[in-house]
Amino acid sequence: MVPPARIPMPGMKRIAVIAHDNKKADLVEWMAFNKDLLARHQLFATRTTGRLVGERLGLEVVEFRSGPLGGDQQIGARIVDGEIDLLIFFWDPMEPHPHDPDVRALLRVAVVWNIPVACNRATADFMISSPLMDEAYHRLVPPYEGDHDEEVSTRTPSAWRGAGENP
Repeated sequence: MVPPARIPMPGMKRIAVIAHDNKKADLVEWMAFNKDLLARHQLFATRTTGRLVGERLGLEVVEFRSGPLGGDQQIGARIVDGEIDLLIFFWDPMEPHPHDPDVRALLRVAVVWNIPVACNRATADFMISSPLMDEAYHRLVPPYEGDHDEEVSTRTPSAWRGAGENP
């Protein structure tokens, strides 16, 4: 049996933030309250959310496309590549969204790759206040049948791109 891969998360986390339209104000308010802590990490967001955060809070944010135009999928790809460590996604369960399949796929990828996910303010509060937030951490990813061969499952995401591993 192949053991789970140990994927390192640095002390400076790479955090993706996303919010549906009815939840954007809530996310920006939550981020404003946690601005000093979030400023110590690298932030990623879908287009509209990223612009709101940048304009209202002055935080530097790497922006992807809007969620319905593929931004959720771009963030999902970064999770798979080991370039996103946490996902904060304030989604609106009361409104239908034309890109619901993309949202479901993003959440599935986050679970498959075992990254912390907060879908509401309370969970985000617990996650961001964890002592692990500013420490290096190794998340475990199971060896899914047909996907992880020995070479991939024992290397860090940076090693997948040819860089050396840092023990």
